[in-house]
Parts: sequence; C-alpha cells; structure tokens
Amino acid sequence: MTRAARPSDPLSLRWGIVGTASIADRIVSAIRDAGAGVVAAVASRNGSRARAWAAARGIPAALEGYEALLDPSLVDVIYNPLPNSLHVPWTLRALAAGLPVLCEKPLACDAPDAAEVAAASRAAGVPVAEALMYRFHPLYDRLLGTLAAGAIGEVVSVSARFSFALDDPAAIPASAALGGGALADVGSYPVSLARLVLGAEPERALALERTARGGTGADATTTALLSFPGGRHAILECSIETHERHEASVRGTRGTIEIESPWFPGEEGSRFRVWRGDWPGACEEVRCPGGDGYRLEVADFARAVATGSGPRWPIEDAVANARAIDRIREAALGGTAIRTA
Repeated sequence: MTRAARPSDPLSLRWGIVGTASIADRIVSAIRDAGAGVVAAVASRNGSRARAWAAARGIPAALEGYEALLDPSLVDVIYNPLPNSLHVPWTLRALAAGLPVLCEKPLACDAPDAAEVAAASRAAGVPVAEALMYRFHPLYDRLLGTLAAGAIGEVVSVSARFSFALDDPAAIPASAALGGGALADVGSYPVSLARLVLGAEPERALALERTARGGTGADATTTALLSFPGGRHAILECSIETHERHEASVRGTRGTIEIESPWFPGEEGSRFRVWRGDWPGACEEVRCPGGDGYRLEVADFARAVATGSGPRWPIEDAVANARAIDRIREAALGGTAIRTA
C-alpha cells in the first residue's frame, strides 16, 4: 500500500479510534483540548454502537469493523484502546497500512510481542508509542531534577502502588484470555516508575500473586521485589481487588521523597514532599505545575507524527517495560527469584 502523505502540522492530523473503550473518551477530549488534530473516525465491531458513540461525541465517521479504519485516505494516526490481547494484532495491521499508533498500555502481553511491534515500526518508518500518560506530567521533570541535584543523596530504593477494586470481577481488565489482570492492567505504572527513577533495568525479580476466587484466572493482586544495578531495589504492588491506593516514594541515603498521587498528579497543580534528617525529620513541600497527562501525551505523539521526529519515550522503552513485567510474572508463577539480566 502506498503511504499517504501526512500533514506537517499537528493541528491537521486526523485521528482514528479503534473500538469504543471508556478510556477513549479521555483521548477524544485530550486531542481536542491539546490542539492535536481532529478525531475523524471511530470503528467498532458493532456498526450501530459505532454510530451512536460517534454521534454523541461529534465524530464525523463511524465504521463497522476495525479493518475499515486502517485507511490512510481517511485517517493519519490510530489510537488503539482495545483489550490488551488485541493491542499487538491491530497495531501491526495499522503499521502495515503505514499508520502511526498510540497504543494503550501495556503495548503487548509479553516482551517478544512488544519487540515484534518495535521491529514493525522501524520497518514501516512510522512511530508507535505506549500510552503511559503519567510520565508526561510536569511533576516528573521536577522530581527527576530534584533527584539529580542530590536532594536525598544516593537513591537506594523505590516503592510504588496502584490498586483499586474492580466492580465486575468478570470485566475485561480481569480476563486472562484478553490479557488482563492486575499486573497487566495497572502494574505497568509502578514498573515504569521504578525504571524511570532508577534509570536502569532490573536484574532480578521476586514476586507473589493472588488469583481472586470466582475470577477468570488472571492475577488480582501482585507484589514484586526488583533488584537493580548497584544493589538498589524496588517494591511494587498492583491490585484490581483491593482498596484504591495511589502511592510512590523514593528513598535515599539522606532523605525520602513521597508522591501522594503519582499516576494523576493534578491538572491545577501538583506536589511532592521531601523529608530529610533524623526521623521524623524536616519536610519540604515541592509544588509543581499542573497538567493533564492525557493531553500532554497526545500532543507529544501528534508532534512526533507531524514532524517525523521520535516520541519522547521511544518504543524500546515499552519493550523494556514488557520485559520487566514478564520477569515479575515468571517469578510469581515459579515462586523463585528470576534473573532478568
């Protein structure tokens, strides 16, 4: 297929959305608010559902069947929020049509599949990005700068948690057949945060998981310990069955940083706390700008597509995150430490 020329102005990009997942509503709003183009079409397996969804959101084209959306004469870029097990197949099909893809996390259900997407992206010469929106928030630039300045000394460990109670235990995020489970659904966030803060890949993993009774076979809660170069480590917890908690902290030789809301830091403003000295120590509240991670995410991808430059986080980062998640899953299933390096 001959690749259609894409607009060089992000404002002119035409987005196509594969499926009508609830998260797609956030992206539709983000594209409009960010000035990242227009949502030109949505596709669903059910034509009437696509038409109703499009009409409610002012989207001009509604298509029956995902394949109909993969048309460069209709759209310039694809957003893929399908169930996890469908991320790779439909991202690969979009790439084969010459269309860039912003794919919801996790990019793939395992690292080999993620690597296949990365290879296809390079071969097609069009970008793919994994939609981990939290890391676009201005708080993280400030956090990384604070750590680099030695505010808490040498970083020794990271801990992070993302948990919530899924209303329907039979829902898609809990379906093993569709690539769901706590580790796949929300585990991507704490794993990514640990890698981001420590600036390295884990060397070993130790993990335990719990499968909820009456569920679909996917993990409902997973807790992991990752070791990183230099003897540093991360303690991570993710759950789709427990009380909702969003927490992260970074511990160093001279202090601790606590982030109360690491995944949704705030649109009006955000903050983290720096503790120093002997317990309980002195606390400094660091205030940061606000921001909408979804808006910043789509703006970055639109820029990458329109200018031909790479996304802020290259596809190789998604492959590395998938590799770390694989090792956690293997460790949980085997009950032993699994070397990852």
